[in-house]
Amino acid sequence: MSQDDGNVIRSLVSPYTIPKVVPVIREFPRPRIDEIERTVRERLEESGVLRRIRRGTAVAVAVGSRGITDEDRIVAALVERLQAAGAAPFIVPAMGSHGGATAEGQQTVLADLGITEKSVGVPIRSSMDVEQVGESPSGVPVYCDAQAASADAIVVVNRIKPHTTFRGSYESGLMKMLAIGLGKQRGAETCHALGFREMASRVPEVGAEVIRRLPVAFGLGIVENAYHETAELVPVPAERMVEVEPRLLEKAWRLYPSIGVQKIDVLVIDEIGKDISGTGFDTNIVGRYSVPETFGGPEVTRVVVLSLTSASHGNANGLGLADYTTRRTFEMMSFEATYPNALTSTVPASVKVPMVLPGALEAVQAAIRTANLPDPRDVRLVRIRNTLCLDRFEISENLLPEVEHLDGFRVIGEPHEIAFSE
Repeated sequence: MSQDDGNVIRSLVSPYTIPKVVPVIREFPRPRIDEIERTVRERLEESGVLRRIRRGTAVAVAVGSRGITDEDRIVAALVERLQAAGAAPFIVPAMGSHGGATAEGQQTVLADLGITEKSVGVPIRSSMDVEQVGESPSGVPVYCDAQAASADAIVVVNRIKPHTTFRGSYESGLMKMLAIGLGKQRGAETCHALGFREMASRVPEVGAEVIRRLPVAFGLGIVENAYHETAELVPVPAERMVEVEPRLLEKAWRLYPSIGVQKIDVLVIDEIGKDISGTGFDTNIVGRYSVPETFGGPEVTRVVVLSLTSASHGNANGLGLADYTTRRTFEMMSFEATYPNALTSTVPASVKVPMVLPGALEAVQAAIRTANLPDPRDVRLVRIRNTLCLDRFEISENLLPEVEHLDGFRVIGEPHEIAFSE
């Protein structure tokens, strides 16, 4: 973009005034576990799942790529209990094609989550090698990380939550980690081959086949509250995963956060990234989805993304669901880090490039200009930091009458101009 191009764009969008915004707090139900390590130990002992682990056995602990708040502490406490039971645990990245679909990239993702050989005290065996361990009843090949497949026992750790792209009784959780995470790039590609319309049936079908074919001992399910704090830790024996996980997903839905405003003309998101959500931002909160089969959330006319998180390492998955972004954000995007995910999931929509504006000011002004409003001064605007932080955000003044009567909303400041910085 040349200087002249930037000047032309600015002349087209500059007449559109960004309204003043008001900072608000939204309070959600907050069940929370504070003593993570002690609770992990207690839950494991109470459930009896450690009795499935024999002394001297090699245990593959499957850990994913999602930004789970207490995951490093949970995994370290789990590893300590496995060692106390006489086992020899090791960590296996179970994240499909994430991390650029490379062994080194997946180990880097774990390090960003605070999970390293030093922090957990056991080896991390990161490889993209897989073994085909069977075939599902509908004929889907079932793959598993070769290191995990050769272990004496497998334990999976994951958060159970609504998925950002499909709906079913099993979405993001233990069964998906077995079916797709442990399948690495090959398994993820196989499960996604017919698109997300088949995922609701494929996840439990392939996951159940992994349980049947391999020595899966148990899973440790995590449910978070709306503040992304650990609300529940549930050890689930392998043979009960099919039964238990849908109940945990129902609880996750009950604790799920939302913006609360149902009709938004312009939504400004300060940052997206793989450390925030698999699709860069939580599509259930924004109401933008990669596939037509999934729907829900608020009605948003224009979405503006202002930056990528540094922890995303250039993976701009989700940027394609926005309408506008900035030159700086586009330059942060790495095609090598972004495209493997889309090629594997067969969903290119989320990695397209939206309209690129010179800076944040122009991007928001362009969104207002194209929101098709009778009077652009009446724009209904919301600005959030990211979809993980919904307890505090900003709304345009004209939304105050709409939210003041809603439970949990509280105004915490005076109207002010939005201050943008690079």
